[in-house]
Parts: sequence; structure tokens; C-alpha cells
Amino acid sequence: MRPPFEITPLCIRLLTDIERLLGRYEGLHHPRPAPLLRKSLRVKTVQGSVAIEGNVLTEEQVSAVLEGKRVVGPRRDILEVQNALAAYERLADWKPGRRADFLKAHGVLMAGLLERAGRWRTGGVGVMKGKKVIHIAPPADRVPYLVKDLLDFFAADTETHPVIKAAVVHYELEFIHPFEDGNGRMGRLWHTLILSHYHPLFQHVPIESVIRERQKTYYSVLGKCNQAGRSTAFIEFSLAATQEALERTLSQLAPATVTSEQRLETAQEHFAKRSFSRKDYLALFPKLSTATASRDLRQAVDDGRLARAGDKALARYTFHSNKKR
Repeated sequence: MRPPFEITPLCIRLLTDIERLLGRYEGLHHPRPAPLLRKSLRVKTVQGSVAIEGNVLTEEQVSAVLEGKRVVGPRRDILEVQNALAAYERLADWKPGRRADFLKAHGVLMAGLLERAGRWRTGGVGVMKGKKVIHIAPPADRVPYLVKDLLDFFAADTETHPVIKAAVVHYELEFIHPFEDGNGRMGRLWHTLILSHYHPLFQHVPIESVIRERQKTYYSVLGKCNQAGRSTAFIEFSLAATQEALERTLSQLAPATVTSEQRLETAQEHFAKRSFSRKDYLALFPKLSTATASRDLRQAVDDGRLARAGDKALARYTFHSNKKR
């Protein structure tokens, strides 16, 4: 069953901007963030997510926990950070549409914090704002079926863009409130998991940190969507936060220096067993000079990696199978 939402002109504009930013990243030839930057981005992700729930540890303290150093702070807050770090470290182990993985992830995230970690809630639950109840979650006996329907929607829907589906799943998990505690953290974790399956760069994009900065709006939009009975406003909020987090991440990435070996590997993946010309090779690397392209191809021929037929500009090249240097 498709959850209720609309894709507005603002959604389309923000999604176009996100794709443009991913394209800019692609143009950097996939420079994986350096270890120190990966650590910094992970710290921002985890600190942002737990801080939304009232955790008082700073980024410096979260960094110290990550490094295994002794941290002075509330015991529960330290455990929350340890668990969140462990959960985000296991993103590659879980599939977004698998309910068993969803429960396992909650078990990791809430280990030692909740007696029923990794198990559905058994009682009713309401979301409070001060002394006022602002949301009554669905009955506990409906939770397993609602989560199954939601994850089935994610897995089966091939028309909705994955970045939008990530936002829809995030909102619907907050609405369902599947667990006694940890629902917000799970919604944000699963949002990031879905995005990372769409593009690996999202493993390092701290959207949670941007949401933390916009926490008041985050809760306000969730409330408006509950009243409206659809997640449209949350999708717009989520796309804007994703765009901002991507902008910040890309600003910290430097273009990679691409070697001739890397260019040849890219060409081999692209052309496979098909023959190609120097012009075809240059089309793969628009900023490459003709002289450098000729050197790449000549060296690959000398190394036995390429077979050449013809001469000069009319030459055709074919990669030998399994001839990577």
C-alpha cells in the first residue's frame, strides 16, 4: 500500500539540486573522503541524531568515544553514542526492505538502554509536547503489519525516486512508532540506510546534523503531516536538509588526481571487449589532452594490456581480457 504523499514543484526542484550535487561528486572521480574527514562526518551524524533526543555529549566527546578514550559524562548518554556508532558502522550489513534487519538495527541501537531492544512495542504510546499529547500512535497489535506494509512499499515501488522514498519511510516510521523508545533514531538511521543504497556518498553525508540544527522545524513538520494525514511537507523538509548536507560535504572534498592507470581501468570497464579509437578514449575524459591520451594508449600497448590495429589517429584499440596491470 502506497503511503499518502504528493510530489510538489518544490520537491522536484530540490531533487534536481541533489542530483546536480551528486553529479558534481561524480565529476571528482569518486574521491572517497579521507579517513580523518570520514571520522569527522560520522561524528557529526551520530552526535546530531542523539542530540535530537536530548543527549548532552558534544562532537568532541563523541569523537573521543569513537577513539575509545575515557569520556566524562552521563553513563546513558555515552552508551547511546556507543550504540549509534555501532549501528552506523553496520549500514552495509542491512537491507532497507528487510524487516528482520530493521529489528536487528534497533537491537544494536538500543542495547542496554531498553529491555525490549529489537522487539516491537506491546502497549499504546503517545508523543508528548510538554504536558500535551500531540500524536497517538497506532495500536501495538498493528505495528508489525504496518512496518511490513511500509517496507514492502519501499521494496516494490519502482516509480518514486529513492531520495523521496527515504523521506517517506522516515516520516511513516515516526508515525507508526514501532518501539517503546528509539523511534526517532531508527527513523533517521533507516533514512540514511536507504540513501546509502541509492548512492554510496550518503554513507558519509551527515543529514542528521542538519536536522539537529533545524530540530524545531523538524518536529513542527512532523506534527503538520500528522494533522494532514500525508508526508508531503516532511518530504520537502527532508530534501532541503539533504541538499544542505550534501553541499557541506562536497565543500570538504578535493578533486582527486587521476592517474593513467585509473583512466585505463575506467576505459576497460567502459569499453570491455569493444574496440575504440583515441577519440573515443578522449570522450571519456573531456579535460584530457590529446598528447596525454596518446601516451596512455601507447604505454598500455607496450605493456600488453591493449591490442592496436591501424596507425596514428586511425588506430583502433581493444583491451585484452584480464590484462590489468
